[in-house]
Amino acid sequence: MQIARLQTFWIVAASLALAACSKPIPPEYRDYIGDWQAANMSLSIFADGTIRYERREGHSTRSIEGPIQRFDGSDFLVGIGPLTTTFAVSARPHEYDGEWRMTVDGVELAKLDTLRVER
Repeated sequence: MQIARLQTFWIVAASLALAACSKPIPPEYRDYIGDWQAANMSLSIFADGTIRYERREGHSTRSIEGPIQRFDGSDFLVGIGPLTTTFAVSARPHEYDGEWRMTVDGVELAKLDTLRVER
């Protein structure tokens, strides 16, 4: 029982530390906010400056949750301290044929809340 309380404490402390490190998305990057999806990748960018990312390749899955440290041109860096990951954005969010699209790390993503339902 004592170990479970200690684990819960550290999980809560880590979550609070992550939240404290994030800064809201700057106005010039507001189009990045949203849930983005491709067949093998999902990326959620929140207004508070945090992300949730998952990419499946073969039988492995890579996932990251954390604060955006900064934007560098179109790209953004996620992580805490020296432990960062750069997300390379080769096509910023843009509207194409009624859908919002963005290309991150070579994968074209579509914004979920703007996808049309085909009937």
